[in-house]
This record gives sequence, C-alpha cells and structure tokens, in this order.
Amino acid sequence: MQPTATVLVYSDDSNTREQVRLATGRRPAPDVPAVEFVECATPAAVLKELDRGGIDVCVLDGEAVPMGGMGMCRQIKDEVFECPPVLLLIGRPQDAWLATWSRADAAVTLPVEPVEFAGALAALLRAKRLLSA
Repeated sequence: MQPTATVLVYSDDSNTREQVRLATGRRPAPDVPAVEFVECATPAAVLKELDRGGIDVCVLDGEAVPMGGMGMCRQIKDEVFECPPVLLLIGRPQDAWLATWSRADAAVTLPVEPVEFAGALAALLRAKRLLSA
C-alpha cells in the first residue's frame, strides 16, 4: 500500500480550507500518494502541528487573519528545522513577488482553481519525495 502524504492547510476561513480539500480530492495526481489533511485556523495551531512533525506540504492562505500566510511562511522558513515545502494562496497574481519574499515554494491565486492548485500541490509532493529518497 502506498503511504499517504500529510498536507497542513492554514486559513481562518473554513470555505478556503474546503476549497483546498475539494481541489485536491483523494490525491492531486496519479503518481503521488493519497492526501490526508491537517487543518489549522490559527498561527499557533500551525506551529504546534509543525513541531509535532509529519507534515509533507503546507498550504497557507495569504489572506488569513490575524496573520497572513506570507508572514506565516517567512516565519516557519526561519524557525522550523527542515521546513516542509509551502504552497501559498495569494489574492492577486500581482502578489507573486510577495510570495517570493515570503520564501514560498509555489503560489496560486484565490479562489482556488482546481487544476492549477492540484498541479502545484502534486509538484511539491513529487519534489519532497525526490528529496526524501
């Protein structure tokens, strides 16, 4: 049996977290493992889950309140040893430079477009698998 990948989803908006789950489905692509989600609505919950370990990819909402995903990304890239890859959800395509500033590994715009999102998530899972091998 193929192992599962654990994806942390951070957003204060339950609708955004649902968009991520629906866009991913069971697995974002046939050549990557099935996905299990860990949902977080607060920055403290994100840090707690990352400290616990076992997260393969983080999906962070750049529009989250009180701390946006860009700030959260920059913080975890600085503070979390072997930080998992981060897929950032941004409000506008023009915010891509901010995603680069935050050190996100990939970025897609909100609302979540399923094909684009699944492709970006699958690419991060593939890269993580290659690094772990």
